[in-house]
Amino acid sequence: MRVLHVMASRANGGAETYSTDMIESLHAIGVTEMAVVPRASLHHRRLAAAGVPLAADVLDVPIGMWRRRQLRQVIEALRPDLVHCWMRRAASLTPALDVPVIGWFGGYYEPVHFANCTHFVGVTPDIVAHMVARGVPKARAHYVPTFPTIEAGQRLDRAALGTPAHATVLLALSRLHEKKGLDILLQALAELPGCVAWLAGDGPLEAELKALAAKLGVAERVRFLGWRTDRGALLRAADICVLPSRYEPFGTVMLEAWATGTPLVAAASQGPAALIEDGGNGLLVAVDDVAALAGAIGRLIAEPGLRARLIARGLADYHKGFTRAAVTQRMLALYEQIIAEHGVASVGRVGSARA
Repeated sequence: MRVLHVMASRANGGAETYSTDMIESLHAIGVTEMAVVPRASLHHRRLAAAGVPLAADVLDVPIGMWRRRQLRQVIEALRPDLVHCWMRRAASLTPALDVPVIGWFGGYYEPVHFANCTHFVGVTPDIVAHMVARGVPKARAHYVPTFPTIEAGQRLDRAALGTPAHATVLLALSRLHEKKGLDILLQALAELPGCVAWLAGDGPLEAELKALAAKLGVAERVRFLGWRTDRGALLRAADICVLPSRYEPFGTVMLEAWATGTPLVAAASQGPAALIEDGGNGLLVAVDDVAALAGAIGRLIAEPGLRARLIARGLADYHKGFTRAAVTQRMLALYEQIIAEHGVASVGRVGSARA
């Protein structure tokens, strides 16, 4: 099986991280593949270190027309059995082909921007329903969840992040973006004097969030950690994982929290509302509700029995269907199914790109 992955984003968001994780996982189980990723991105370096063959410089030329031409040349040279486009930008660069082309939906994208894709993968059943409602044939819309990538056994000393041992640590793993609701977390922190917030991520709102923390009088209890690659260590060192997003189509951080045994509180945006059973594997609060978020965090601090139940159920749900091995095999099985349905043997021939 020859698979070409195209991931055109340079961002360090959850979708980009997951796409890189999946490409690595497929490579590790022997899928012969190549990836087209911007050379300037962190993801290019990660994939190169993992030994994934990379098409050099395709996405680093400044003009879209030249990027499309170079991508077509890579496709014609590789003769893949399947092309996997990760998100809208990659799909917009990929030409119409005589092989299956997957468009990956990590959110509620519009299918019109995936015109040359023949199949579509969504990370939640609700996103798949969104595709179908907007004209994607049901038989070509597929559900494959994400998986968390948690480094094994790594530990973190709280003191290294200037955090007292007695503090309750609230961890948010997200980009510093308006849709992530981190301003709501900072406002809730003002009502939780025994807590310290770790914000792990980068993004355009860093200065604004720092100013808000100072205005609220909580700046001494907030740690802006920047982009981190030790998410598992942070989760194991934290007391509560908080996902206050206004908009979150899925949120792999939920799976990361489950996998590390970290109790989770989330705002009821699309992804968390679909995945979390309130009081079962996490706590859900209304979006943009400072008092509700502070109250839920306060419950977890005050009720050790509730904390233990959430951890146990989250771990069980993670092992049930969201491990790296299970999701990677699910994606591989989908590739095999799509290639077979298209009438192309996994070892075999590929038609040339259409004009």
